[in-house]
Amino acid sequence: MAKRKALAFWITGPGAGELREEVLPDPAAGELLVRSLYGAVSRGTESLVFAGRVPPSQYRAMRAPHQAGDFPAPVKYGYSNVGRVESGPEALLGRPVFCLFPHQDLYVVPDRAALPLPAALPPARAVLAAAMETALNGTWDADAKQGDHIAVIGAGVIGCLVAWLMARSTETTVQLIDIDGSKAEIAGQLGLDFALPKDARGEADLVIHASGAPDGLVTALGLCGFEATILELSWYGDRPVTLPLGEAFHAKRLTLRSSQVGSVAPVRRADWDHRRRLAHALELLADPRLDHLIGGETPFAALPQTMARLADRARGTLCHRISYQS
Repeated sequence: MAKRKALAFWITGPGAGELREEVLPDPAAGELLVRSLYGAVSRGTESLVFAGRVPPSQYRAMRAPHQAGDFPAPVKYGYSNVGRVESGPEALLGRPVFCLFPHQDLYVVPDRAALPLPAALPPARAVLAAAMETALNGTWDADAKQGDHIAVIGAGVIGCLVAWLMARSTETTVQLIDIDGSKAEIAGQLGLDFALPKDARGEADLVIHASGAPDGLVTALGLCGFEATILELSWYGDRPVTLPLGEAFHAKRLTLRSSQVGSVAPVRRADWDHRRRLAHALELLADPRLDHLIGGETPFAALPQTMARLADRARGTLCHRISYQS
């Protein structure tokens, strides 16, 4: 019997990638064969991986769940796939699932690696699941208090989702801030207050930084009130960041903390594992307004060219969806 074959996207060097054919193993007991429907490209982390900007000290920490190859290249990397189960347990046959799998049109995974989509969630929107999981973990790390004034800097996908989660789930005042005035439109579509940095409210109790730019972190320092906390969600790869810590950082007794989705936030770690957190992220995507975070769509066959284009102008890109359907 002929072996099944799949096409997968591999990063072959800084700023370069190609589709490669590979032979799939037959699914064993407890495994699924999944045919991809949609994927998504991460504007932040994935663009840095594509550019070859993962520091050697972070090669182990930055491995994706089903990554093949090693940094810097060649490497098969990605973590947003929505597919349909073609082989596996009867209860899952034909069902759409989400999996933290790289860009590939057909793949085999353990059945616990894929989560069935909630009935209310269209597969095309489910590509936001990995971003929602990151944002959810960030809100847990932020640990906002009732009445807090919160500033969220960076109206990309993560920043928008963090602000949206904060505004809907806590008794707080939330303002979304970005240097791009056109982002006011997406903020309005999500029901969020928006401001340019020069117009942002100061004296924030909590500032969440998700712009991916060092200048955004400098802005975060300037918006803090006394003993405020800055939660850093951006990852800079091998780029150094310089901050004006000789200004109000010490006088205001500010706290700068990191958040990273690889570990469940401490405030939830006793009761939540990664699978439960991802399942909840999928449930949170039921709101159709979140479709506004999808900034475009291209076919999987064009992914090598699409990745190069997105990496070149990633700053203004929201979630870019990949379609595997001809």
